[in-house]
Formats: sequence, structure tokens, C-alpha cells
Amino acid sequence: MAINTDKNGYTVVFAIIMVIVVGSLLAFLASGLSERIKENERFEKQQNILYAMGVNENTPDSGVNFIPTDVVEEKFNENITEQYVLIDGEIKKDDDAFSLDVKKQIDAFKKGEEAKLPIFVGEKDGEKIYVLPMYGKGLWDAIWGYISVDKNMVVQGVYFDHKGETAGLGANIKLRFFMDDFIGESLLDDGSYSGITVSKTNNDPLNNDKEDNEVDAIAGSTITGNGVTAMIKETLKAYKPYLETIRTN
Repeated sequence: MAINTDKNGYTVVFAIIMVIVVGSLLAFLASGLSERIKENERFEKQQNILYAMGVNENTPDSGVNFIPTDVVEEKFNENITEQYVLIDGEIKKDDDAFSLDVKKQIDAFKKGEEAKLPIFVGEKDGEKIYVLPMYGKGLWDAIWGYISVDKNMVVQGVYFDHKGETAGLGANIKLRFFMDDFIGESLLDDGSYSGITVSKTNNDPLNNDKEDNEVDAIAGSTITGNGVTAMIKETLKAYKPYLETIRTN
């Protein structure tokens, strides 16, 4: 007997079967790819940390070029020599700091709860570089990244990323022309931790002035820029007990 495909019951049963089949297939694929996904997330995190400390494949005229995934783990282990966590002002060596959920830990710090704030110490050209993770809020959603400094609190590099900033505007915080402006800026102003302000009135498009604690804002991205400014200041507030131990007076 032929099935009457015009009946509502047939449509409902067919839809249920398709949902079960497709759901099962997606669950199978997710399970099978979970290890690969975790591996890719680890590689991306290593690339971002290395980029912030100036270990990348940029050329003078290129965009953002990360260390390739096939060698990034080796480069990470080669350049990151120590890992620590900052807990209630106390610094502890922790070789598993890399695996911490930065958003979760920074959120806990902001709420006044116990937090483990990860710290990565690397070496470049024979000098120690200190890399700190950051997490904040842009115009539409989360922004995050890493900032690296030397013992004098001079920025050696940054990496920014975002979840949903406007393409061509706030999303440009992850482009090289913006991130490069932070290199050489100081986090200190007259000995106090002032951070770096993303300023609409900086009037220094070539970023020649490295003593003003400012970089030029991206046109049309005021709120995202303010988010970057606030994120850096929050990071300094969180990590000040550690920075005081490495700072050269």
C-alpha cells in the first residue's frame, strides 16, 4: 500500500526521524573531532601568546602572520620558560597555568572571589618578557588578548581579538596597524600604573610619541577603543602585585 505523503502525520514523523538522524550524526562528528578541536584551540592560544611577545612571522609590509601550527608548540616551549599564577597577591609557579580559563578567572577577580591569574614568562633576544592575558568588553560583546612587557613596564607587543565587533570598525583591533602602535609605549606615568589610552585626540598617527601613554583610536570605534583602554587598566589592577616584583625603579 502506498504511503500518503500528503498527511500531516507523515510530515511530523519524517521531521522527527530527520532530527534524530541529523542530531546523531552531529553528536558523532563532535565526539570524533573533540580532540582535534582542543588541539586547534591550544595551538591558537600558543600563537596568540607568542604574537604578543613579538614571536611571529611578520615582515615589514605584511599583515598579522602567526607562527605556523605545525611548529607552534615547539616554539612555545622554546620561548615560554616559566608559568605562574597570581592568587590573592601571592605568586606561585604553575606549569599548568596555560590551561586556565582566563575569562572565568578574571571574572572571579572582578567579583572579589579567589582567582588564579595566569602569567607567562618568556625570553626573546636574551631578555625576559612577561605576558599577561586580558579580557574585557567591547561594543557588542567580549574582547580579549595578551600584553607583554619588559622589566621597565615597556610594552613589547600585544594581541587583541573580539567576538562580535563591527567589521571594518571595532573589529580592526586585531589588525596589525592598531596593535603595532602599542609597542614601545609605557604602562607607567610618573611611576604609577596608568595603562595606555586609546584616544580620539591623540593626534599622533605615526605613533612617534612613546611617552604619552596613548595610541590613536580607530575612526568610528569609540566604544571598542574605550573597551581596550579599560581592559588594559583592569589587567594592571589585577596583576599589580606581580608587576611590582619585576619592575625596575
